[in-house]
Amino acid sequence: MQQELRLILQQLEAEKSLDRETLIEAIRSAVESAARKSYSKTANITVEIDPDTLQFQVFEILTVAEDIEDPAREMSLADAQALNPHAEVGNRLKVPTEPRDFGRIAAQTARQVMIQKIKDAERSNVFEEFKNRQGELITGLVKRLSHGNVMVSIGKAEAVLPHREQSPRENFKPGDRVRAYLLEVEKGARGPQVILSRSAPELVRQLFELEVPEIYDGTIEIKGVAREAGSRTKVAVSSNDPNVDPVGACVGMKGSRVRTVVEELSGEKIDIVRWSPDPVEFCANALNPADIIDISLDETSKSILVVVPHDQLSLAIGKRGQNARLASRLLGWNIDIRSDVELTGQADAPAADPPAEEPAPEAPAEPAAPEGDAESAPGDEQ
Repeated sequence: MQQELRLILQQLEAEKSLDRETLIEAIRSAVESAARKSYSKTANITVEIDPDTLQFQVFEILTVAEDIEDPAREMSLADAQALNPHAEVGNRLKVPTEPRDFGRIAAQTARQVMIQKIKDAERSNVFEEFKNRQGELITGLVKRLSHGNVMVSIGKAEAVLPHREQSPRENFKPGDRVRAYLLEVEKGARGPQVILSRSAPELVRQLFELEVPEIYDGTIEIKGVAREAGSRTKVAVSSNDPNVDPVGACVGMKGSRVRTVVEELSGEKIDIVRWSPDPVEFCANALNPADIIDISLDETSKSILVVVPHDQLSLAIGKRGQNARLASRLLGWNIDIRSDVELTGQADAPAADPPAEEPAPEAPAEPAAPEGDAESAPGDEQ
């Protein structure tokens, strides 16, 4: 039997990637559950296994008592002292015993307990593995679609890409390869739940780290990412080396680097802006390419008033306010964009009515045109 157990342990270690101690504990629990079937329900049974020989020993835990009320849990002082001369009333002794009958039910119980223990150990391993990888990029294959969620196979585990974490631009089908950001790992009743995201701003950060070596080695630093998934993203970058242009390095030769990230995000637009510790300069960079006349700060309310030419107002604000909204998230300030016309109260057209002038003296009436002559239309006179 010991030789069979060794073969089983070796096979499980290879297939399930479980350590030997975990498997031995699963066997011990299974044998203990089976052994309990041979004793009274009130009996306190424990099993010990030698990890080297795989020999197991069954023990009853009995309490020394003067008057025995429950023979399944108590023993007399005389019997206890026969085993241990120093035993006293109230002591608990481990008494070696042999199960009377390992029947079919006991064997089934042992099998079920062992299977459950192995499953629990596998789930625990999966949880620890992916908990340590939280915040990384994960690549997997789409397994199936379920109520708007995408189930992704990632090695020995299955992850979920919830509908709320998907980009509106993307549609997946079974068999597609997907790269996503590992957002969270939760412990659930059915095992660990690995939650992925394709809409998180951190996904863009991770993709740029893959494509731009200067970011990976620390020469260029991503200071912030503001994103509206499927539409537009703003990335603020700075350089720790004065000889390296952070924006140019992220864009790449003829836009090759940023184009790769855009293609991974299914055509989502990406603005790369130069970060600055000066909020005024940073704000101007974030609202580029709109021309800016003036920027004023209010440190108390953490707000910025930006004045732009009247014809640049829609460009600065962006479609449905998106450009201003993303710039505000990137800075961490509230941005209020106004046109110069709005602030001065003047506009190019229509102009304000001129002040009323005194009426001119009436001109003498001209003689009526002869009958048959056509009247000249306004503007026909030479």
